[in-house]
Amino acid sequence: MKFEPKWIAWEITRRCNLRCVHCRSSSELEAKEHPDFSFKEACRVIDDIASYAQPVVVLSGGEPLLRNDVFEIASYGTKKGLRMCLATNGVLVTDEICAKLKESGIRMVSLSLDGSTAEVHDDFRSQKGAFAGMVRAAGLFKKHDIPFLVNSSFTKRNQAEIPRVYKLAKELGATAWYMFMIVPTGRGEEIMEELIPADVYEELLEWHYEMEKKEDDILVRPTCAPHYYRVVLQKKKESGDDFKRRTLKFSTGGAKGCLAGQLISLIDVDGNVLPCSYFPLAAGNIRKQTFKDIWENSKLFLELRDFKSYKGSCGACEYVNVCGGCRARAYAMTGDYLAEEPFCSYVPEDRGQKTED
Repeated sequence: MKFEPKWIAWEITRRCNLRCVHCRSSSELEAKEHPDFSFKEACRVIDDIASYAQPVVVLSGGEPLLRNDVFEIASYGTKKGLRMCLATNGVLVTDEICAKLKESGIRMVSLSLDGSTAEVHDDFRSQKGAFAGMVRAAGLFKKHDIPFLVNSSFTKRNQAEIPRVYKLAKELGATAWYMFMIVPTGRGEEIMEELIPADVYEELLEWHYEMEKKEDDILVRPTCAPHYYRVVLQKKKESGDDFKRRTLKFSTGGAKGCLAGQLISLIDVDGNVLPCSYFPLAAGNIRKQTFKDIWENSKLFLELRDFKSYKGSCGACEYVNVCGGCRARAYAMTGDYLAEEPFCSYVPEDRGQKTED
């Protein structure tokens, strides 16, 4: 299998106007310990990436709209041939912002929605008015013909909201809806007791499968839930289902399972290149190495791509090639990124043939 970077999240600031309970970077309004890098350095990073690959690049944070030069960064990436996108909580979006988004070449925007009401969403985001801001942003994107998708994060706190949030995402006109299953990193480590247990996790993935079969209007995907693709194969085998799964123009193609360090990565505000947004270990730093060198030669990335090195149930599982288990969750829960996926309840057929190292 050839591993090419298809999608890079780029943390261009750690500053944020919200304090979400699950925030992987524990962002603050003033990020004194991790200040924003300069526009000059941003251009250097884009040049480095574009010289090697042509991935989707998502400008994220924190809240990227807090950077005065966010649109200059997007424009520069667009001119270099990269497909530039933006991840925002929506609160700062205005008509003027929408005009600048289009002018800079931003191809897709992602919004966060964690509840179908202000009460639930604002509690999750720790900010009154966050829900109203998100809904207003969605309306403005529709008005200005800017395609957007919706990301929704869930714990026990808001899991009952899942069907209602999905319905609202459709009503708002989203191109896609991604159901995120929380990985406890950053501020998320403080809500370990709120993580959805493995058995309920499985039920939600089965619900998602049945929902996706009937969905014709919007792309839907569970995220940070690679064992969903095992569920899909099992369900198809059981029922003989053969529905065609929709793809998104700016997705990672037909890839399945955990993509961390295989097709996707994150560059944080300090220049560290991480396997994904929820994996706190760095494979290298773009201030010291080229992105190509990190992507092709880092020990961490090479280990993540070697399924034979996976341990426990993942190492013994017949679905490892389409799933792989969430490597970030394995690391967060066990301290070993090669350990079995801790929130998967499936028992492999040959589980007894492989033991823990």
